[in-house]
Amino acid sequence: MEKSASAKVDRFCNGKEVDHASLWQKIREEAAAIALREPQMASLLRDVVIDQPCLGAALGCRLARKLAREDMSREELAPLLAGLFQQHPSLTCSAAKDLIAIYERDPACDSPLQPLLFFKGFLAICTYRISHHLWHHNRRDLALYFQSLASEVFAVDIHPAARIGCGILLDHATSFVVGETAIIEDDVSILHEVTLGGTGKETGDRHPIVRSGVLIGAGAKILGRVIIGERAKIGAGSVVLNDVPAHKTVAGVPAVIVGEARENAPALDMDQRL
Repeated sequence: MEKSASAKVDRFCNGKEVDHASLWQKIREEAAAIALREPQMASLLRDVVIDQPCLGAALGCRLARKLAREDMSREELAPLLAGLFQQHPSLTCSAAKDLIAIYERDPACDSPLQPLLFFKGFLAICTYRISHHLWHHNRRDLALYFQSLASEVFAVDIHPAARIGCGILLDHATSFVVGETAIIEDDVSILHEVTLGGTGKETGDRHPIVRSGVLIGAGAKILGRVIIGERAKIGAGSVVLNDVPAHKTVAGVPAVIVGEARENAPALDMDQRL
Protein backbone atom coordinates (compact mmCIF):
# COMPACT_ATOMS: atom_id res chain seq x y z
CA MET A 1 0.00 0.00 0.00
CA GLU A 2 1.35 3.44 -0.93
CA LYS A 3 2.24 5.67 1.97
CA SER A 4 0.54 9.02 2.37
CA ALA A 5 2.56 12.18 1.84
CA SER A 6 2.52 12.91 5.56
CA ALA A 7 3.72 9.39 6.35
CA LYS A 8 6.62 9.78 3.92
CA VAL A 9 7.83 12.97 5.55
CA ASP A 10 7.03 12.47 9.25
CA ARG A 11 10.01 10.20 9.80
CA PHE A 12 12.38 13.04 8.87
CA CYS A 13 10.74 15.80 10.89
CA ASN A 14 10.42 16.58 14.56
CA GLY A 15 7.65 19.12 14.60
CA LYS A 16 8.81 21.73 12.08
CA GLU A 17 12.48 20.84 12.44
CA VAL A 18 14.31 18.42 10.17
CA ASP A 19 15.81 15.31 11.74
CA HIS A 20 19.07 15.55 9.80
CA ALA A 21 20.45 12.30 11.17
CA SER A 22 17.44 10.24 10.01
CA LEU A 23 17.37 11.97 6.64
CA TRP A 24 21.08 11.41 6.02
CA GLN A 25 20.85 7.78 7.17
CA LYS A 26 17.98 7.12 4.73
CA ILE A 27 19.91 8.75 1.86
CA ARG A 28 22.98 6.62 2.62
CA GLU A 29 20.91 3.42 2.84
CA GLU A 30 19.30 4.15 -0.52
CA ALA A 31 22.67 4.92 -2.10
CA ALA A 32 24.19 1.66 -0.85
CA ALA A 33 21.22 -0.34 -2.14
CA ILE A 34 21.38 1.25 -5.61
CA ALA A 35 25.15 0.72 -5.78
CA LEU A 36 24.51 -3.02 -5.38
CA ARG A 37 21.69 -3.10 -7.94
CA GLU A 38 23.38 -0.84 -10.50
CA PRO A 39 27.17 -1.37 -10.47
CA GLN A 40 27.65 1.26 -13.17
CA MET A 41 26.36 3.90 -10.71
CA ALA A 42 28.50 2.74 -7.81
CA SER A 43 31.31 5.23 -8.46
CA LEU A 44 28.88 8.16 -8.53
CA LEU A 45 27.10 6.99 -5.38
CA ARG A 46 30.33 6.45 -3.46
CA ASP A 47 31.63 9.86 -4.45
CA VAL A 48 28.46 11.84 -3.77
CA VAL A 49 26.95 9.97 -0.80
CA ILE A 50 28.58 6.86 0.60
CA ASP A 51 32.05 8.35 1.16
CA GLN A 52 30.73 11.71 2.41
CA PRO A 53 30.46 12.51 6.13
CA CYS A 54 27.21 14.52 6.04
CA LEU A 55 24.49 16.00 3.84
CA GLY A 56 26.33 19.32 3.48
CA ALA A 57 29.40 17.60 2.06
CA ALA A 58 27.20 15.54 -0.27
CA LEU A 59 25.45 18.66 -1.55
CA GLY A 60 28.77 20.34 -2.25
CA CYS A 61 30.09 17.29 -4.08
CA ARG A 62 26.98 16.85 -6.22
CA LEU A 63 26.87 20.50 -7.23
CA ALA A 64 30.60 20.49 -8.02
CA ARG A 65 30.13 17.55 -10.37
CA LYS A 66 27.24 19.34 -12.09
CA LEU A 67 28.69 22.86 -12.27
CA ALA A 68 32.34 22.17 -13.11
CA ARG A 69 33.55 23.97 -16.23
CA GLU A 70 36.82 24.93 -17.85
CA ASP A 71 36.80 28.26 -16.03
CA MET A 72 36.37 26.58 -12.61
CA SER A 73 37.21 22.92 -12.18
CA ARG A 74 35.54 20.38 -9.94
CA GLU A 75 38.69 20.31 -7.80
CA GLU A 76 38.20 24.03 -7.11
CA LEU A 77 34.43 23.90 -6.72
CA ALA A 78 34.07 20.90 -4.40
CA PRO A 79 35.92 22.31 -1.36
CA LEU A 80 34.35 25.75 -1.87
CA LEU A 81 30.77 24.45 -2.04
CA ALA A 82 31.09 21.73 0.59
CA GLY A 83 32.85 24.21 2.87
CA LEU A 84 30.01 26.73 2.57
CA PHE A 85 27.35 24.11 3.33
CA GLN A 86 29.29 22.72 6.30
CA GLN A 87 30.40 26.06 7.74
CA HIS A 88 26.92 27.59 7.47
CA PRO A 89 24.39 25.03 8.74
CA SER A 90 21.45 27.22 7.72
CA LEU A 91 22.29 26.52 4.07
CA THR A 92 22.16 22.76 4.63
CA CYS A 93 19.00 23.07 6.73
CA SER A 94 17.24 25.03 3.95
CA ALA A 95 18.34 22.46 1.37
CA ALA A 96 17.08 19.62 3.58
CA LYS A 97 13.65 21.28 3.85
CA ASP A 98 13.54 21.70 0.07
CA LEU A 99 14.48 18.04 -0.38
CA ILE A 100 11.75 16.92 2.01
CA ALA A 101 9.23 19.18 0.24
CA ILE A 102 9.94 17.36 -3.02
CA TYR A 103 9.71 13.94 -1.38
CA GLU A 104 6.42 14.91 0.27
CA ARG A 105 4.67 16.59 -2.67
CA ASP A 106 5.98 14.98 -5.85
CA PRO A 107 4.34 11.58 -6.50
CA ALA A 108 7.18 10.76 -8.90
CA CYS A 109 9.73 10.99 -6.07
CA ASP A 110 10.16 7.65 -4.32
CA SER A 111 13.20 8.43 -2.18
CA PRO A 112 14.91 11.47 -0.62
CA LEU A 113 18.03 10.41 -2.50
CA GLN A 114 16.44 11.02 -5.91
CA PRO A 115 16.33 14.84 -5.78
CA LEU A 116 19.98 14.95 -4.74
CA LEU A 117 21.01 12.80 -7.70
CA PHE A 118 18.51 13.58 -10.43
CA PHE A 119 16.16 16.54 -9.88
CA LYS A 120 17.49 19.71 -11.44
CA GLY A 121 14.91 21.87 -9.65
CA PHE A 122 16.40 20.86 -6.32
CA LEU A 123 19.98 21.34 -7.52
CA ALA A 124 19.08 24.73 -8.99
CA ILE A 125 17.58 25.99 -5.73
CA CYS A 126 20.66 24.72 -3.86
CA THR A 127 22.86 26.69 -6.26
CA TYR A 128 20.70 29.76 -5.65
CA ARG A 129 21.17 29.36 -1.89
CA ILE A 130 24.94 29.41 -2.37
CA SER A 131 24.79 32.49 -4.62
CA HIS A 132 22.42 34.28 -2.22
CA HIS A 133 24.79 33.63 0.68
CA LEU A 134 27.74 34.96 -1.32
CA TRP A 135 25.76 38.02 -2.43
CA HIS A 136 25.15 39.03 1.18
CA HIS A 137 28.76 38.38 2.20
CA ASN A 138 30.32 40.87 -0.23
CA ARG A 139 31.24 38.23 -2.82
CA ARG A 140 28.88 39.43 -5.52
CA ASP A 141 31.03 38.54 -8.51
CA LEU A 142 31.17 34.90 -7.41
CA ALA A 143 27.44 35.01 -6.65
CA LEU A 144 26.73 36.16 -10.22
CA TYR A 145 29.05 33.45 -11.52
CA PHE A 146 26.94 30.77 -9.82
CA GLN A 147 23.73 32.39 -11.10
CA SER A 148 25.13 32.18 -14.62
CA LEU A 149 26.13 28.54 -14.14
CA ALA A 150 22.68 27.59 -12.85
CA SER A 151 21.10 29.26 -15.86
CA GLU A 152 23.34 27.34 -18.26
CA VAL A 153 23.21 23.95 -16.54
CA PHE A 154 19.68 23.81 -15.11
CA ALA A 155 17.84 26.41 -17.27
CA VAL A 156 16.87 28.17 -14.03
CA ASP A 157 17.75 31.87 -13.63
CA ILE A 158 17.35 33.24 -10.10
CA HIS A 159 19.00 36.53 -9.19
CA PRO A 160 21.20 36.09 -6.09
CA ALA A 161 19.52 39.02 -4.33
CA ALA A 162 16.04 37.46 -4.54
CA ARG A 163 14.71 36.22 -1.19
CA ILE A 164 13.43 32.64 -1.16
CA GLY A 165 12.24 30.73 1.89
CA CYS A 166 12.40 27.00 2.66
CA GLY A 167 10.31 24.04 1.63
CA ILE A 168 10.34 25.06 -2.04
CA LEU A 169 9.36 22.63 -4.79
CA LEU A 170 10.52 23.55 -8.29
CA ASP A 171 8.77 20.84 -10.29
CA HIS A 172 10.60 20.24 -13.60
CA ALA A 173 12.04 23.76 -13.18
CA THR A 174 13.00 24.47 -16.81
CA SER A 175 12.80 28.18 -17.70
CA PHE A 176 12.04 29.34 -14.16
CA VAL A 177 13.07 33.01 -13.85
CA VAL A 178 13.16 35.15 -10.69
CA GLY A 179 14.08 38.84 -10.64
CA GLU A 180 16.33 40.71 -8.23
CA THR A 181 13.73 42.04 -5.75
CA ALA A 182 11.33 39.08 -5.77
CA ILE A 183 10.33 37.45 -2.48
CA ILE A 184 9.09 33.85 -2.17
CA GLU A 185 8.04 32.74 1.30
CA ASP A 186 8.10 29.21 2.74
CA ASP A 187 6.26 26.15 1.40
CA VAL A 188 5.63 27.32 -2.16
CA SER A 189 5.32 24.97 -5.14
CA ILE A 190 6.21 26.22 -8.62
CA LEU A 191 6.09 24.42 -11.95
CA HIS A 192 8.20 24.98 -15.05
CA GLU A 193 8.32 28.08 -17.27
CA VAL A 194 7.21 30.43 -14.49
CA THR A 195 8.49 34.02 -14.46
CA LEU A 196 8.53 36.36 -11.46
CA GLY A 197 9.52 39.46 -13.37
CA GLY A 198 9.36 43.23 -13.61
CA THR A 199 7.40 45.33 -16.07
CA GLY A 200 10.03 47.72 -17.41
CA LYS A 201 13.10 49.71 -16.49
CA GLU A 202 11.95 50.89 -13.07
CA THR A 203 14.33 50.43 -10.15
CA GLY A 204 13.70 49.52 -6.53
CA ASP A 205 11.16 46.89 -5.45
CA ARG A 206 9.78 45.83 -8.81
CA HIS A 207 9.25 42.06 -8.65
CA PRO A 208 6.49 39.94 -7.10
CA ILE A 209 5.98 38.82 -3.52
CA VAL A 210 4.68 35.26 -3.19
CA ARG A 211 3.32 34.41 0.24
CA SER A 212 3.51 30.98 1.86
CA GLY A 213 1.52 28.00 0.63
CA VAL A 214 1.02 29.28 -2.93
CA LEU A 215 0.85 26.97 -5.97
CA ILE A 216 1.97 28.49 -9.30
CA GLY A 217 1.01 26.51 -12.40
CA ALA A 218 3.22 25.86 -15.41
CA GLY A 219 3.91 28.81 -17.67
CA ALA A 220 2.46 31.48 -15.37
CA LYS A 221 3.95 34.97 -15.59
CA ILE A 222 3.68 37.22 -12.53
CA LEU A 223 4.88 40.72 -13.34
CA GLY A 224 5.54 43.79 -11.22
CA ARG A 225 5.40 44.35 -7.46
CA VAL A 226 2.21 42.36 -7.02
CA ILE A 227 1.44 40.31 -3.94
CA ILE A 228 0.20 36.75 -4.23
CA GLY A 229 -1.65 36.10 -0.98
CA GLU A 230 -1.18 33.07 1.25
CA ARG A 231 -2.35 29.75 -0.16
CA ALA A 232 -3.54 31.23 -3.42
CA LYS A 233 -3.45 29.27 -6.67
CA ILE A 234 -2.22 30.60 -10.02
CA GLY A 235 -3.57 28.70 -13.04
CA ALA A 236 -1.21 27.41 -15.72
CA GLY A 237 -0.40 29.92 -18.44
CA SER A 238 -1.84 32.89 -16.53
CA VAL A 239 -0.44 36.42 -16.71
CA VAL A 240 -0.82 38.06 -13.30
CA LEU A 241 -0.58 41.86 -13.22
CA ASN A 242 -2.50 42.62 -10.02
CA ASP A 243 -2.52 41.43 -6.42
CA VAL A 244 -4.16 38.08 -5.71
CA PRO A 245 -6.04 37.79 -2.39
CA ALA A 246 -5.23 34.95 -0.02
CA HIS A 247 -6.93 31.61 -0.75
CA LYS A 248 -8.16 32.72 -4.19
CA THR A 249 -7.65 30.99 -7.53
CA VAL A 250 -6.82 33.12 -10.57
CA ALA A 251 -6.47 32.19 -14.22
CA GLY A 252 -6.37 33.78 -17.65
CA VAL A 253 -4.60 36.49 -19.63
CA PRO A 254 -4.78 38.80 -17.83
CA ALA A 255 -5.54 36.69 -14.76
CA VAL A 256 -8.84 37.16 -12.96
CA ILE A 257 -10.30 35.53 -9.87
CA VAL A 258 -12.18 32.36 -10.82
CA GLY A 259 -12.97 31.09 -7.35
CA GLU A 260 -11.65 29.97 -4.01
CA ALA A 261 -8.67 27.65 -3.71
CA ARG A 262 -10.44 24.46 -2.66
CA GLU A 263 -7.43 23.07 -0.80
CA ASN A 264 -6.31 24.29 2.59
CA ALA A 265 -2.73 24.28 1.30
CA PRO A 266 -2.54 24.32 -2.53
CA ALA A 267 1.28 24.12 -2.56
CA LEU A 268 1.19 20.90 -0.58
CA ASP A 269 -1.71 19.24 -2.41
CA MET A 270 -0.36 20.07 -5.90
CA ASP A 271 -3.85 19.92 -7.46
CA GLN A 272 -3.67 22.22 -10.49
CA ARG A 273 -7.31 21.95 -11.46
CA LEU A 274 -9.24 25.22 -11.26
